[in-house]
Amino acid sequence: MQGLEVRSQQAEVERVLEIKRIKYKLIDVSVSEEILEEMRNRTGNPTALPPQIFNDDFYCGDYWEFYDAVENEEIDHFLKLKEKEQLDCKISTDCNENYTAKS
Repeated sequence: MQGLEVRSQQAEVERVLEIKRIKYKLIDVSVSEEILEEMRNRTGNPTALPPQIFNDDFYCGDYWEFYDAVENEEIDHFLKLKEKEQLDCKISTDCNENYTAKS
């Protein structure tokens, strides 16, 4: 069930970013324990699960923080787009694909 929930959350993050025309890159944490550990180290949570959202080197938050930002119409602030010009957002996922959306 956890894998289905992660995929559903990932799809929602992608949908929002595509609607807002924000470039992003998916990073598949399932391909390497090192990548998973890097994601967890960057979040400061040794048990963090994807999706986790980053803007360049800045950690934005997890899916639920993203969801709250969307609901409160604060997505630009959540993604730190106003503090730092629009950068490519990165989403740590557990999918089996790595790709970048076209804007």
